Order: sequence, then structure tokens, then C-alpha cells
Amino acid sequence: VGSAQAMRETAVLIENTQADWRDVVVVASGMGSKPVKVTDLLLNGAHSAAAGDGETYKENAALLRRIHHEAIDALLEPEGERQQILAENGRFIDRFEALCQAVHVLGELSPRALDAIGGMGEQMSARILAAYLRQTGHKAEAVDATELIVTDDNFLNASPLLAETHEKVLARIRPLLAQGIIPLVTGFIGATREGVTTTLGRGGSDYTAAILGEALAANEVWIWTDVDGVMTADPRLVPDARSIPALSYREVSELAFYGAKVLHPKTIRPCVENNIPLRIKNTFHPAHPGTVIVPDNGNGDGGIKAVTAIKNLGLITVEGKGMLGVPGIAARTFAAVARTDQSVLLISQASSEQSICFAAP
Repeated sequence: VGSAQAMRETAVLIENTQADWRDVVVVASGMGSKPVKVTDLLLNGAHSAAAGDGETYKENAALLRRIHHEAIDALLEPEGERQQILAENGRFIDRFEALCQAVHVLGELSPRALDAIGGMGEQMSARILAAYLRQTGHKAEAVDATELIVTDDNFLNASPLLAETHEKVLARIRPLLAQGIIPLVTGFIGATREGVTTTLGRGGSDYTAAILGEALAANEVWIWTDVDGVMTADPRLVPDARSIPALSYREVSELAFYGAKVLHPKTIRPCVENNIPLRIKNTFHPAHPGTVIVPDNGNGDGGIKAVTAIKNLGLITVEGKGMLGVPGIAARTFAAVARTDQSVLLISQASSEQSICFAAP
């Protein structure tokens, strides 16, 4: 939902999907597109304030007001909800400025404060899109994921507490669906049991969709992006790369692990565990079927599906004649790597046990 026009197109996608599937739950991301993304402005303002810069966050707040004001003016009629949504979004930006002011005074930015700031973009865009859908004759309601997704207190990369999350999702979302209301849920965020806002880390909005899909036992989860699904290679490097019609959960997890710009593996997990197909589609080419990710049925043809690569890796070899027959060399080597918080991506050991070779970032 990068702009007012993108929101109009998103509303059409929602309308068409509801016509086909009846019950639809939508997860909204923050507004903006390169080079100006709302989430980036929020986080940049917070980090600048912590570094002693008292001007950047104010400039970012002014830009945030302009981005959202322009979208609201373009989408909402003056006699409708325009003033109400302007006021609601204005309160979020006021809070952003107040939090950044506190961070600036303290000279410290805690993960908890960063989470309170980082999810505001989704909260604002969900309200705008819900109001636009209501204006076009649809029943829609913005729902903060802080009401639905209960997480631990691992700020910046929180994990959902699934049993409590399922209970809240069913209690809040099912009555809306029963009334024909489209829930517009904020992506990326959740809240602790105490109600403190958290964020879900990388792939947060996609992860939100998967969590909700699991809780509601959805028929499918759709992720809308700017490409025709998962590609056979990076199209920036291989111009004739093609989209892949279907992949197994295992295949897409491997592609993601080895550098492909696809879903983060944790996003897939809720769907894997409940056998829910996950489809990746192109917002700008909605008629394209995209890529459907399904459980591994073991009936693959064994052919190569895609090629990917990871940049900026080191290949390290530990070798020496004194290693032969000495127990614990591998354990000590990888313990040293673990202490640097790095993951080992590839391991090769000579049969003579005189060398260990591994790749790591």
C-alpha cells in the first residue's frame, strides 16, 4: 500500500477476492515505496534522536504528516470520514514525536521503545484503507494486531504465544466475518500479555498473515508482492528468469535460506504445520497465478527448480596434521563460530579428519 493509487488497486483486489472466497481477512503493511518508506522514516527518526540529533525526527514527522495527509485527501471525501482519519493518524504522529523527544533527552533507544515506534505505519495505513473500503460501499474495520497476537517480550523479534493468540483471533475476527465485515489487520506488530507493543522481526507482515491463517484454519494464505511469485533465478541477474508454478515448503525454505528473495522461513512455519497452501502473487499482475507453496508430497520430478546465491560469505578451512584422531576439534571450531552469533551455511570434512571447511557470513 505504497500510495493512494496503490490503496485503490488494493481495494479492488480485496473486492474481487471477497467475491470469490466470501470470508477475507486482510493484513496491511505501512505506506510508502522506495526511496521513502514510512517504517524507514519512523526508525530513522528514532535512531537519529538517540544519537543526539533533535531535528531529523521532527523533519520525518512533518514528512509522515504530508504522506498520510495526501493519501487521505486523495482517497476520502470531505463529507465522509476524512477529518476523523486525519485526526487518528495525527495522534500516531504526535506520539512518534513525543517518543523521539524522550529518546533524545535520554540519549538511549531501548528495543521496547523502538517497537512502540516501528509499528505505527501499519496502524495508520490500516485505518486509511478501512475507511476507503467503507466509502466504496464495503463493510470494513481496522483491527490492531496488538488485540490479536500475543507474544513474548523479545522486543524487535517477538515470537507469538500460539494458544493465547488463537483464542484472541477467534474471539475478535470470527464475529466480524459472520457479519460480512472485512477485518483490516495491522501487520508486523503484536503485544505482550501486559499489552506492550512488540514487533515480529523480519518478514513481519507476512508472518502476521500466516499466524492469522493458522488461527482461522484458512483455506489459503496469499502474500501480495511486486513479482509473479518465486522466480527460477534473480531476474536482475538472469533476465529470462521465470516464475515457478508450485514449490514445496521444504524447497522454498531452502531457497530462502540460501539467499533467494522469497518468504522468510518463519513466515512459512504456521502454514506448514497446518497444511495450508500459501500463494505468492503480484499486486501489479493479479491475473497471474503466482507460486503456490504446498506440503511436500514426495512426488517431485527431481529436476532443478531454481538457482540462488548468497553474497559476502567467507570460506574458512581449519586443517593440520595434529587434528587426526583428536576428538572435539569440530565442536570447538563451531563453538567459536557460535560465540560470534553467526550461522554456518555449509560444512565439509575430509575423510582423514585432518581438515574442516565451512562457509559463514
